[in-house]
Amino acid sequence: MKSHLNSSWQTILATEIQKPYFNDLMLAVTNEYEINSCFPPKDLLFSAFDYCSFDDLKVVIIGQDPYHGEGEANGLCFSVNENMKIPPSLRNIFRELNSDLDSLFLPTSGNLERWAKQGILLLNATLSVQKDKPNSHKHLNWGKFTDAVIQEISDKKSNVVFLLWGNFAHKKGLKIDRTKHLVLESGHPSPMSANQGKWFGNKHFSKTNDYLKSKGIQEIHW
Repeated sequence: MKSHLNSSWQTILATEIQKPYFNDLMLAVTNEYEINSCFPPKDLLFSAFDYCSFDDLKVVIIGQDPYHGEGEANGLCFSVNENMKIPPSLRNIFRELNSDLDSLFLPTSGNLERWAKQGILLLNATLSVQKDKPNSHKHLNWGKFTDAVIQEISDKKSNVVFLLWGNFAHKKGLKIDRTKHLVLESGHPSPMSANQGKWFGNKHFSKTNDYLKSKGIQEIHW
C-alpha cells in the first residue's frame, strides 16, 4: 500500500513518508485489510488530506480512530457517510454548533466533507480500524505519523485553529506552538463527557471564526 497524499502534503511530509517506520506501517495496514474487515475503505484512508490541502488549511480537529461499524467511516474524523445514522458524539457536536451560532436547524447529514473542503483537517490519530473493534489499530504506529503531521503544521503554518476535544486530543496537541496558533480545548462530545458538563457551551465554532476573521482569513461556513 502506498500513501496517496495530495501533492501539497506529499511535499510537506516527504521526509516522513520515506522513513522505514512508515513503509512498515503501510505493509502492516495492507496486511490488516487483507485478513480482516477494516474501515474506512482503503482508498479513503487519507481522505482527510485529500479534501484539505496543506496550503488551504485553517483548522485542525483531532479524533481518535475511525468508526468501526459497517459503512460508517469515510476517512474524516467524527464524520460518517451519507444516509448513515448520525453517531452520538457528532449529534452533540451539531447541538453545540446549533446553540453557539443561534442556528435554527440541525444538520441532517453526518458527512463532514463540507467542512474538510473549507480547510478543516479532520484528522484521526489512527487512520484505520478493524470492524467492531474500536482502537484495534492503535498498535500499528499510525500515532507516530499523525504526531509528525501535527508537528509539521505547527512548525510550518501560522494562525491555524486546533480544536482538541477530550483528554486524548489534549495530549496529542501538547507540542503545538501556542504563540502562533489558537488552541481551543474542551471535554469530548461523547454523551458521557457531554452529560458531565465538559462539552456544551464551549463555543468553539464562533471562537474559531472570530479568530480567523481577526487574522483576515475566510471564516468557516459551519
